[in-house]
Amino acid sequence: MRIGVVTFPGSLDDKDAQRAVSIVGAEPVALWHADHDLKGVDAIILPGGFSYGDYLRAGAIAAISPIMREVIEAANAGMPVLGICNGFQVLVESHLLPGGLIRNDCQQFVRRDQRIRVENNTTAWTSDFAAGQEITIPLKNADGGYIANAETLKRLEGEGLVAFRYLDVNPNGSLNDIAGITNERGNVVGLMPHPEHAVELGFGPQGAERMRSGLDGLPFFTSVVSQFVNA
Repeated sequence: MRIGVVTFPGSLDDKDAQRAVSIVGAEPVALWHADHDLKGVDAIILPGGFSYGDYLRAGAIAAISPIMREVIEAANAGMPVLGICNGFQVLVESHLLPGGLIRNDCQQFVRRDQRIRVENNTTAWTSDFAAGQEITIPLKNADGGYIANAETLKRLEGEGLVAFRYLDVNPNGSLNDIAGITNERGNVVGLMPHPEHAVELGFGPQGAERMRSGLDGLPFFTSVVSQFVNA
């Protein structure tokens, strides 16, 4: 399986995402923001960072970059697409996911080991989780507050489109403690925490009793590979 990772000017976590893809046995494929070629990939990751310096709004310029025409078309045709942090911002700015992401309510850049609950394990990127599973993965953002109007929130909650929810603390003021969402088809998922930083033994969030395994992010990537193998 070939998984493309898009690099925008200002992307910081593209190499981490590529490594996560390699760890699960898939082939990472570097995609450049200015191209119109998806290089025959089977899935796409929009990584974290500060694309185009977060000018205008976080993710706003990246959403209209050349490669996003192909990404939007592929997503609408059913290709799995994962947006992590800045990638989530790009997905909402591209209207592949509803709502928006604004400055953290604390007006600070937040970085922490964040507990979240898997609310929907039927997507292309969450099928290897158990429903309701609680995981801990790193979070780091300044514009992570998820917002949506009342009608959109009602639809997200009513149709099971909230993919992840913050536990213990809401780090950025997201409505309904939403940490990530999915589209109706389940092929497009966006979240603010960083699963690609928790895919290797000895690396990852600190636990109260010991260094965590750092593997809580791995099922994101094994899920999409399983979807492809079993298709």
